[in-house]
Amino acid sequence: MQNRIDRIVSLLDEKKAENIQAFDMKDSEYFVDEVIIASTLGDKHGISLLEYLKKLLKEMDEKILYIQEGENWVVIDLGDLLIHLMSPEYRSKYNIEEFLQELREKIEG
Repeated sequence: MQNRIDRIVSLLDEKKAENIQAFDMKDSEYFVDEVIIASTLGDKHGISLLEYLKKLLKEMDEKILYIQEGENWVVIDLGDLLIHLMSPEYRSKYNIEEFLQELREKIEG
């Protein structure tokens, strides 16, 4: 799994995604094992990242189960891994990192 995470993070970094974070959620109550969150530089950048990821994930033999696409937020569901591509404004507004961190802290006690 870590190899997959590292590869996806590297791909996002190559294409100028910002503030890329990965969260290990395996031992939490969350519905996936891993979450990657990255900020986009705007709407067109988010679309470009999505198209790039779709192509490269397919080459990596990843199965994309679902894509939720909006102007400010894209979610790619790989079953055990979610990738969130968000505008900085949406990322700040919804603060998913805090939610995920709280879930992890509940388990760590």
